[in-house]
Amino acid sequence: MLKWLDDHFEEFLMVIFLIAIACVMMLQVVVRKIPDVKPLTWAEEFSRFMWIMSVFVSLPYTVRKSNMLRVNVIIDLLPQYCRKVINIAVDIIVGLSMGLLAYHSVECLKWAYDSGEPSPAMEWPVWILYAFVLLGFALATLRSIQMVIIHLNNLDVNELTTLQQTMEDAKAEVEAGKRAEGAE
Repeated sequence: MLKWLDDHFEEFLMVIFLIAIACVMMLQVVVRKIPDVKPLTWAEEFSRFMWIMSVFVSLPYTVRKSNMLRVNVIIDLLPQYCRKVINIAVDIIVGLSMGLLAYHSVECLKWAYDSGEPSPAMEWPVWILYAFVLLGFALATLRSIQMVIIHLNNLDVNELTTLQQTMEDAKAEVEAGKRAEGAE
């Protein structure tokens, strides 16, 4: 179970949020076409809340999958050891940045909670959104620490360059497609 959570926790939450957005927006479209039924005035706000939540949950996901925006072309030209040192440095910088943002988001969450302000359409407490901001930054901090540990434990393992990894991923997709065609 812990392995599954490590690999898929953020993905699971993002899928739930996106399914909720799709269902509510579809319901809104259907309800609009039914005579004498009031439109869902809260659907847009709900979708916006879910979208914001999915954005902040995607932060730790991108850290864990090493999909943060970075230019790897120059790094790929460096020797293996230099690449590993740079990856560890980047993970430390990202972790410190996310930790700092998590620290300051606690103040924002406290302010939102103390204000008791509800959202306009759904009348949800606004602090719920701020809780996901804190959750995203805190999980991204933990994922950064996890990536530093992973990179330190794999110092002696040769990593593929971005181009090599892309080629390996493409080969795996082609093989998976061939297996799927063979299963039919």
